[in-house]
Amino acid sequence: MQISAQHVRETVDAYLAGHPGEKDALTALVATLDQAGDNITSRKEFRGHTTAGAALLRPDGRVLTIEHRALRKWLLPGGHIEDSDTTLVAAAQRELAEETGISPDRVEPGGHLPLHIDVHAIPANPAKGEPEHLHFDFRYLFRTTADLVELQEEEVTAHSWQLADTLTAEPLRSRLLNAAR
Repeated sequence: MQISAQHVRETVDAYLAGHPGEKDALTALVATLDQAGDNITSRKEFRGHTTAGAALLRPDGRVLTIEHRALRKWLLPGGHIEDSDTTLVAAAQRELAEETGISPDRVEPGGHLPLHIDVHAIPANPAKGEPEHLHFDFRYLFRTTADLVELQEEEVTAHSWQLADTLTAEPLRSRLLNAAR
């Protein structure tokens, strides 16, 4: 069953209950959710749509980053929601396994709420007929002792295990450092 707008809204509400200071940062997400309804998970919703990401943390405090082929940026593993996804955390775990080859049985979810929700612009992609749009990235914490990665080379060009304190994006950095303790 596809992820519903209700699931997204309940996740946002629960997240904001724990992080009320981020309400302004999520204004575009809430407004788009109100307008798009269940289409909020469709990659064809160009006002903006949900994506799911994974902050994969090892016991040594390192977090997995990947180099995204199309964007040419170092990011957390993640991507678009698929019709077969039933929850946002499951979508994040699926994306993690697809992009890195790390089996779900080698990964432990860090909870059912996102570690962070990031809103960022994605540039237009004329080759795919996509205008510039927003991604509402629900980033979940996962833990692992695995270090062997088999990249999905269609989308990912490299990987690196970075110390969490080298990440620059806040509040993600601080939350990962807390999780590593």
